[in-house]
Amino acid sequence: MKVLLLKDPKEGDSRSDPYIKELGLYGLEATLIPVLAFEFVSLQTFFEKLSRPERYGGLIFTSPRAVEALKLCLGEKSKNEAWKKSLEEKWNTKSTYVVGKATASVVAEIGLAPQGEECGNAEKLAGYICSREQLNSSPLLFPCGSLKREVLPTILRGKGVSLESLTVYQTAQHPNLQESLKNYFSQQGIPTSITFFSPSGVKFCLKHIQKLSGELIHQIKFAAIGPTTAEALTNEGIPVSCTSENPTPQDLAAGINKAVRL
Repeated sequence: MKVLLLKDPKEGDSRSDPYIKELGLYGLEATLIPVLAFEFVSLQTFFEKLSRPERYGGLIFTSPRAVEALKLCLGEKSKNEAWKKSLEEKWNTKSTYVVGKATASVVAEIGLAPQGEECGNAEKLAGYICSREQLNSSPLLFPCGSLKREVLPTILRGKGVSLESLTVYQTAQHPNLQESLKNYFSQQGIPTSITFFSPSGVKFCLKHIQKLSGELIHQIKFAAIGPTTAEALTNEGIPVSCTSENPTPQDLAAGINKAVRL
């Protein structure tokens, strides 16, 4: 059975992507199609804020892209030296909150200790942060994307936890998306299952999939990496057969396997 995953391959190589490997263990043939393109912005402003850790109570990362922005900030030798000499140590005296294991792993790569990775989504992470942060303390620095949802900021502010957001990347449709989808459907046919990994993916892909599938769209088992993405599909009138319990290859593969064999 063929499974379509609407995501970038991990580290640019689809053959080693953990989602493809995990689905393969169930005998499912998975293909990746990149959906999103990213442009990093405000990196100088981001570094200036990183250079003043005394102003903040900690960091929040809800996507690997935001951590990638931090890495880009440290691309210059002088900035990387400043990070290694003192900034990394100072930020490690504070909390670094993350959503999901993928974000946690890249946070660890830059020398910070991630907390809250088991929360799985922004709403749960917000609750976790509120249980640990004191009211009216220094703001948490939240580097984020242009399409971020307001769930986490709204919950934190409602509980009196101060937050300072900074857009460090903008999200757009991948330039090859439409052509990649067209080629997949013409060569592979209608997949048994299609998985969306973000509400942005729903926004950019769904209309093309509906056109390419036609009346056969009802044969497809749609899956979502988490409740936020599932909600985006439901809002478009698409029934969701599987929502991954946690945003991991293991949980998603198990969920898709169960859904396609019903």
